[in-house]
Amino acid sequence: MVYRHLNQIDAKAIYSTCGAYRYLLTLQHSDREYGQTVCVIMQNPSIAGSEFADKSVQFLETLIFQKEYPEFDNVSTILIVNQFARIQTKNFKARPSDVGPENNGHIQKAICQSDIILIAWGKINPYTERQQAIQDMIQAHKNKMVLMTKKHPSRGSYQEFITTYSS
Repeated sequence: MVYRHLNQIDAKAIYSTCGAYRYLLTLQHSDREYGQTVCVIMQNPSIAGSEFADKSVQFLETLIFQKEYPEFDNVSTILIVNQFARIQTKNFKARPSDVGPENNGHIQKAICQSDIILIAWGKINPYTERQQAIQDMIQAHKNKMVLMTKKHPSRGSYQEFITTYSS
């Protein structure tokens, strides 16, 4: 389903030249010029981009910008990256080619630019080898707050949704 981004959100997406991969979705809150940045790492992108959100992205916008979680009090920017950059909405198989040739670079850059890292790929995610590769990227940034969601954002509830990350 297609959703609009929340009011006051400026969204920008970076895609591969072929358009099959979305590497980064940046969500900037227009009323919060200066603040912290959250890097959200999910499984794979669907249709969300500069013009439209999907259920997961809209849930994250609401969670971080409106629900008054203390961890996100001073957040002005969300950087969304994914384990796999291939855009796909149904029957995702996670082939090695689905990672995308530039994906690791975008993940590493988003982690470096962020104050907070939110792992949001959900508990039911069988891609342990890929998860480990991303967790290794995160481990290089021990000074950052790392959080985890209890479920994938498309299945989320705003109450008690965030938990402390433990590797």
